[in-house]
Amino acid sequence: MIEPALSFGEHLRTLRRAAGLTLEQLAETSGVSARAISDMERGHSRTPQARTLAALADGLGLDDEGRAGLVAVVKAARSPSAAGRPRLCELPRGVGDFVGREAELAIARTTAGQAASGDGPPPVLVVHGPPGLGKTAFAVRVAEELRGSFPGGSMFLDLRGTDAVPLPVGEALHRLLRALHISPSQIAHTDDERSAQLRAVLRDRPCLLVLDNVGSETQARMLFPSGGRCLVVVTSRRTLGGLEGVVRVGLPPLAVAESASLLAAIATQAADPAAVAQVELVSGLCGHMPLALRIAGTRLAARPRWTVDNLVDRLVDADRRLAALTAGDTGVAAAFALSHAQLSGPAALLFRRLAHVPGVDFAAPLAAVLTETGVFEAEERLEELVELGLLQAEGVDRYRFHDLIRLYAGERLSAEEPLTTRTETARRMTDWLLETTIVAGRWYEPAYGALPDDWDGLVPLATLEEAGAWLRAETDNWLAAYRVAAEDGRHELVVSVAEAIHWYSDSSVLWRGWYEVYGLARTAAATLPDRRRHIAQMNNFAWAAIYGAGRTEEGAEVAMEASRMAEAIGDLEGQGWALQFAAAAWRRLGRLDESVWALRQSRDLADRAGDHDGYIQVFQGIGFALIIMGRPDEAIDELQQALVEMDRRPVSAQAALGARAGALSGLAEAHNLNGHWAQALEVAERALPVVLERGESIMLGDVYFEMGRARAELGFVAEARADLTRALHLLDGTGRRDSQQAMAREILARLGT
Repeated sequence: MIEPALSFGEHLRTLRRAAGLTLEQLAETSGVSARAISDMERGHSRTPQARTLAALADGLGLDDEGRAGLVAVVKAARSPSAAGRPRLCELPRGVGDFVGREAELAIARTTAGQAASGDGPPPVLVVHGPPGLGKTAFAVRVAEELRGSFPGGSMFLDLRGTDAVPLPVGEALHRLLRALHISPSQIAHTDDERSAQLRAVLRDRPCLLVLDNVGSETQARMLFPSGGRCLVVVTSRRTLGGLEGVVRVGLPPLAVAESASLLAAIATQAADPAAVAQVELVSGLCGHMPLALRIAGTRLAARPRWTVDNLVDRLVDADRRLAALTAGDTGVAAAFALSHAQLSGPAALLFRRLAHVPGVDFAAPLAAVLTETGVFEAEERLEELVELGLLQAEGVDRYRFHDLIRLYAGERLSAEEPLTTRTETARRMTDWLLETTIVAGRWYEPAYGALPDDWDGLVPLATLEEAGAWLRAETDNWLAAYRVAAEDGRHELVVSVAEAIHWYSDSSVLWRGWYEVYGLARTAAATLPDRRRHIAQMNNFAWAAIYGAGRTEEGAEVAMEASRMAEAIGDLEGQGWALQFAAAAWRRLGRLDESVWALRQSRDLADRAGDHDGYIQVFQGIGFALIIMGRPDEAIDELQQALVEMDRRPVSAQAALGARAGALSGLAEAHNLNGHWAQALEVAERALPVVLERGESIMLGDVYFEMGRARAELGFVAEARADLTRALHLLDGTGRRDSQQAMAREILARLGT
């Protein structure tokens, strides 16, 4: 029997279409004029006479059930309570506290506008993303907002794509056709025929169709209309990459303000202005995931005596967080479990073992190490996880977990693998990360020129650029592995890693992580028998303390301790470097005479030790100290001598690059101090390509400052303004060169706009 409808004309049209008849053909078979049938279908005649109904039923070939249904339609249209009757595939109740998603809603509105034109196939909006991000709520909000644009009605169908047995396509088609008031006796028997029926009905009926929880492309594709003014909104945890010509919207986590707004809408405690910081903390612990936020807010609202702090206490423990994010029959872990159940065996293995990854993101080679497979196979498994919404693709070749999904992976790991296996896997990952770090770091050594003969690593490290790219991309992961090795007392490995990345650290001087790296190396080296290695790591730590961490006094103390140890064992090279670092610290502390003394001592030690790289570094240190002391002529002599010495001595390429950049930068400053503007500009222009090659932003800011300063005095106003603006851009926010920045702004103000 046909479901009661609000429009007799719509039902008549769908019955005629289902029977495959034109207006003229139905007029011929029923004896009712084509004009009268057209008026009925267009709503001009809503309640025909009984004999007209009987004639139409005969013409349509309806059986007894179909005839009764047609009569029921007319009675329903006459009934004052018709609008309140239930219909199949009704939209579910929306959420009253829906927040955010403005950008995504704008895309939906634009897509609906395309549907209104009726040109081409009806648009399909695929809303995808990990579980818990509110895909269904978003789709319902879209349908509620846009239902006025689709007078044919809005329909909602849950395809149960995450169930063990999703809704069969044939059953889905049957439900939609019933919702469109097609008599069961008129519904075709095969899926293809039902799909064709659905397309025929929707061609003249502007509907908004929400297909929720779609499990596969095949399940959705047969439900799409082929023409007419319809809009289809699909939600799925999968990206459904096999669907062509669709508009995809990937839902991200909510923004911080949106998360706070949602919590405040659910629980009055979260609306307290005094609880802003705690609400932001709860939002972060929920990963800004709407499902988690809703559960957390509900728990808070159900306990009026709780404060937001009480909720924080229950969420801050990572081991208990997923359990805390459960309310009644709804839970974050349960939502994740539906996707997890669909994974293949190899993908499930990878999913849980990815919980070992310490960093925020990772690439396929690390996944291959965890599962002891090839990189290609690991990539396939990673894409399977992305497809099911359990992993997020990051950029071109990296991946990351949502924080709560990472916790779920950790739970699966503990539940499904014994401790011995987990320990072995973690050790294999740590070893691989640190071995790769050593090989990559060695590329920065002056005498290095090729990979080890036995290297068969999973990542390309055939050039300095590839090595640097890997070290930067995997910083969080190799640093965490380094910490683990230190905690495990693997002192030789810790020191070996620090030695391998010593020259690499010169390319990122301001990274505060070097303070930790060399602090661990210093501690580990103290346990080894070789005192020179210990002194070297003390020097590295002093360097990191002074330049990266801004702990100048500590750096000076450690450097002098290293100097005394080196002197005691006759380590001239180690003592020379220690005095260089002590001098750098003293210069920053304003102890300039001590700084110059230490540098001259260091230069003598380096010369005696044959440490040419260390020897040429000292000149620029003396030059900068003399500049600060207001003795630019002496500084010029020192820095020019540095350029001579680096051409005369067998200095390594990396050391020469750094010394040349520093010497030229210092010379430009000294000439400016002397008022030798043309000479300062000439030297700064020579310095620019050298400093660019070295890639140190602060020194580059120095060079642009000296160029701009000289050009301003020489009358090159436009060029000076450009140089000084670049200098401020490079130096601003570094916490360095405050006086230079102030002078640059003064000169710019003098030059005007």
